[in-house]
Amino acid sequence: MLVPSRPLPLLLLLLAGDGAFAKRTLVRRASDFAARQTTSLARDLRVALAGVGMLPRSDSAQQVIYCKSSGQGAVGSSDTSGSSGGSSGGSSAGSSGGVGAGNGTAFGHVTSTTKKAAGTATGTGTAPGATTTSAWQLTQSYAGSSFFDGWDFWDTADPTHGAVDYVSQTDAQSANLVEINPAGNAVMRVETTPTVASVRKSIRITTQQSFTGGLVIMDAVHMPTGCATWPAFWSNGPNWPTGGEIDIVEGVNDYTNNQATIHTAPGCNLPTDIPAQLGASAMAVTGGTDCAAATSGNAGCGMQSSSSQSFGSGFNSNGGGVYAMKWDSSGISVYFFGRASVPSDIDAGAPQPQTWGLPMAHWPASNCNPWQYFYTHVAIFDTTLCGDWAGSAWTASGPPGQEQSCATRTGFSTCEAFVQGSGASFADAYWEVKSVKFYNTTTPL
Repeated sequence: MLVPSRPLPLLLLLLAGDGAFAKRTLVRRASDFAARQTTSLARDLRVALAGVGMLPRSDSAQQVIYCKSSGQGAVGSSDTSGSSGGSSGGSSAGSSGGVGAGNGTAFGHVTSTTKKAAGTATGTGTAPGATTTSAWQLTQSYAGSSFFDGWDFWDTADPTHGAVDYVSQTDAQSANLVEINPAGNAVMRVETTPTVASVRKSIRITTQQSFTGGLVIMDAVHMPTGCATWPAFWSNGPNWPTGGEIDIVEGVNDYTNNQATIHTAPGCNLPTDIPAQLGASAMAVTGGTDCAAATSGNAGCGMQSSSSQSFGSGFNSNGGGVYAMKWDSSGISVYFFGRASVPSDIDAGAPQPQTWGLPMAHWPASNCNPWQYFYTHVAIFDTTLCGDWAGSAWTASGPPGQEQSCATRTGFSTCEAFVQGSGASFADAYWEVKSVKFYNTTTPL
């Protein structure tokens, strides 16, 4: 699915003006228009991909126009008539943010009205003790009482068709959906009112700054879990799918194994579907080797973690852990460390990714130039309910953690009915994040 280009000239004209409100309004209208174009495709994918656990998700983020679709590619069987999954998309034929197009020697670059930088990634395995120096330098940290500074709260309709009402920061605080808890961690909740007429209030936040290349490290102790939930931590470029999309953490319902996925414009692909040959510890490549939204059925190239502690209840019961995304001339990598195996160099703020071992997922530069297909990304947290993936997977079973479908487990025939009548079930549908940190280097990435 390609976002129609018709709204772009109008967007550029308005962004050249002085009206901040007009800018935001047009971006949102253009984003919603683009997202509406994915509806028929998502419907087709639900039929075509039934039984293999894949369904698309489309989102739009502040300051960029794109669709987000990310899907669980684990093979699963439906115990009634449903299917599960996801997709997402986008890449570009150029680069921006001060990074040379396709030359492999660009520096990670951050752009914004307030200073924010590129991210980091974590790995699987145990790393040596931290050294006192690192090539990676901290450029931005979101942590503690100021965690929410520098994020925008998305407060318009969910383009993934979820049963949520994303609320502003003021409304979120009034409803006790966000806070800095006594441990100093940022909490983002879903409304737990016993019954609602249609949708539940939820949170989606986007960094005000953008980045091209670098390291992003996210440390969390809890992520949303349970039937109907669809949480994600991801990054996206402008004009989806041209700026690319990197899904770092994503899954639905009771899944316990994370899926990381990239979505690009045509031309980006994987040289093989065997994770070990890609230099990754994932147990499976999901969605195939064609990463382009337009030519892969909007599925992109996903990789499913082999760890049952990488997502959902398994992640939470283990005290959480650390995810990191490294974006440099070798390609894009996503690492995961459970709480007990977080390298001391990460805790010390002196990351040494060369010591982390195999990443959970790796998309090599050989077949997908990271400076061509990804640029000017913003980082995003969200929790939606039902929608194009969790809703469509409602009657499916098979992926790790989802041995029994949510329809069978809850007794509700539809995801939406469960959302409306089961507020207490969303007590665990919250993010608790210790920090998000961005690192960069003074030498070419």
